[in-house]
Amino acid sequence: MQVEASGGLPELEGSRSASWVGGAIRRRRQRRPRHGAGAAPQAMATPVAAVQRLFEACREVFNDAGPGAVPPPAGIERVKAVLDSITAEDVGLTPNMSYFRRVDPHGTPKITYLHLYKCEAFSIGIFCLPSRGVIPLHNHPGMTVFSKLLFGTMHVKSYDWAAAQQDIPDAQLQGPRLAKVKSDGILTAPHETSVLYPEDGGNMHCFTAQNACAVLDVLGPPYDDGSGRHCQYYNVSSSAISVGGSMLMPGGDSYEWLEESEPPQDFYLVGSAYMGPRILDQ
Repeated sequence: MQVEASGGLPELEGSRSASWVGGAIRRRRQRRPRHGAGAAPQAMATPVAAVQRLFEACREVFNDAGPGAVPPPAGIERVKAVLDSITAEDVGLTPNMSYFRRVDPHGTPKITYLHLYKCEAFSIGIFCLPSRGVIPLHNHPGMTVFSKLLFGTMHVKSYDWAAAQQDIPDAQLQGPRLAKVKSDGILTAPHETSVLYPEDGGNMHCFTAQNACAVLDVLGPPYDDGSGRHCQYYNVSSSAISVGGSMLMPGGDSYEWLEESEPPQDFYLVGSAYMGPRILDQ
């Protein structure tokens, strides 16, 4: 998806002079309990930010997997476990921020994308959806994607192709294609991280916010037109009846016909600065 580019120390109370404050500090230091003769005070370790832990897990898992490869199950579980532990507070987001109030009473609300990190192997970002915000049905070609709903309630509908693309002649890829409905329901935070794969897990999905929602996404590898990872949008085929319509197979599996489309004219995805804890790429 294309994104549009769009302090001091507190004062001391009272009128005591700096020398008085300094003397009080020195006296308190003299009365501080000792931890042993000649022992130096132990420095407390600084907790590693949650986004830093996520970055380090992604870097090891995706780099070990190799360019464009799906990470092994152990790697998938490692990244998923880190994402499952992350909260909105860890990335500095709350539902009352301006990202979630961009509501146009006459149209579809704008979606805001906060960029955290991107390299050739993976990217990390957050989608901020106001109430009624929609990310239309789109794909993730050759990608493994993790999505963590940080807060809010959203409807998710996802599909996988009924047959692998490489098994279908190019001539048949120009019209509607049969896709299996992978999910069609409501997600409410807190919810475990969703994972999709190049050929499974709901590679094509659509998000519709029921209220203010934030989704933390990891894409591995990220979109890249030059490498054939172009974001393609889809509609349920208006000519589905002519090619069979929607179908319900034995066992309860549902199928629909999808066809490529341009992104909706009222879909606006804008970029904004991420203000949460920074990622250190060392």
